Amino acid sequence: MEKKYPSSIILAAKLIVLFLTIALAYFLKGVLVPLMFALIISIMLYPLCNLLEKWKIPRAAASLISVILASLVLSGIIYFIVHQVIIIGKDGSEIASNFGNIYNKIKMWFEATFGLQLGELANKLKDEAENSIANIGKYITSVFSSAGGTLANGILIPLYSFFLLYYRDFFRDFLIQAANGAPAKKVVETLERVYHVIQNYLLGLLIVMGIVAVLNTAGLLIMGIEHAWFFGTLAAFLILLPYIGVAIGSIIPAVFALATMESYWYALGVIGWFQVVQFLEGNFITPNIVGGSVSLNPLVAIISLLLGGMLFGLAGLILAIPMVAVIKIVFDMAEATQAFSFLIGEPDEDHLKRDSDDFIREKYGLSKKEK
Repeated sequence: MEKKYPSSIILAAKLIVLFLTIALAYFLKGVLVPLMFALIISIMLYPLCNLLEKWKIPRAAASLISVILASLVLSGIIYFIVHQVIIIGKDGSEIASNFGNIYNKIKMWFEATFGLQLGELANKLKDEAENSIANIGKYITSVFSSAGGTLANGILIPLYSFFLLYYRDFFRDFLIQAANGAPAKKVVETLERVYHVIQNYLLGLLIVMGIVAVLNTAGLLIMGIEHAWFFGTLAAFLILLPYIGVAIGSIIPAVFALATMESYWYALGVIGWFQVVQFLEGNFITPNIVGGSVSLNPLVAIISLLLGGMLFGLAGLILAIPMVAVIKIVFDMAEATQAFSFLIGEPDEDHLKRDSDDFIREKYGLSKKEK
């Protein structure tokens, strides 16, 4: 007869396993981060690789060609960003001078309007800001030199992506064998769900980023902000950082406009236009393009972002949402973890209504609460 353990012991065991899993992920982040990026990239490249194979190209060659094309595209994007940052950095001294003039105007306005003296502390902050802007070129050089280790590790991503594409059927066979007790059909269906969710999410995200980049750039061009294409595209890329990316993307060109334009109204105009674009993106563009491909509980999404950032830094912020979506699908495969899949998912409308308590009681056959 199978021995049954108390629910408290089972819960404690699950919490210990969860803690050990998170600790192991932290210590192995040097391996896991490029592997997770490679997994996402290989999912994106699968249609291209499959198409090349239909053209009678061997799988090894098709996988290699797909990875090379993706590497060229990513290299072009990185070159564009680095090149523009270096160009802006060369004008650091002039930007610092303009920033100082704007600061003096703001200080005079405060003194004339409110009779306030900003004091020595504000002057020190101003000097530090000017020095920081003037030395932006040095900062950029140090940032990219310190990122050398990260870029070196990034070489692993194309390598992992190639093997994930080349050995994809082998890995699928392994997962079917590893899912002890689960029907092979259910495992394959789960893998297909993961593939479609990730691919639809990423394709939709790329389309959204393209639309947002055009809208951001159009507004900056109308206002006459220099390097409009760079700032507009950079803000669109920062959508990869949910909740905080848009704010960072609007602050950077606003500060640049404040330092280079004659009036602070340009900076306010940049922030205002980016907020309009954010409103359109959050309420119309993303819901209609990405849709419900990744239906996550907003609270769980925020927690996953915080946890991903703590574990893996910037990479964790980018990977958090798609990885949690994968975990949700995997949890849904087994009855023992379906409740956690339900928790991660987005609540139904019935859970958010005023009489949601009656809905829960009716769902589980409970007696109605007396009013």
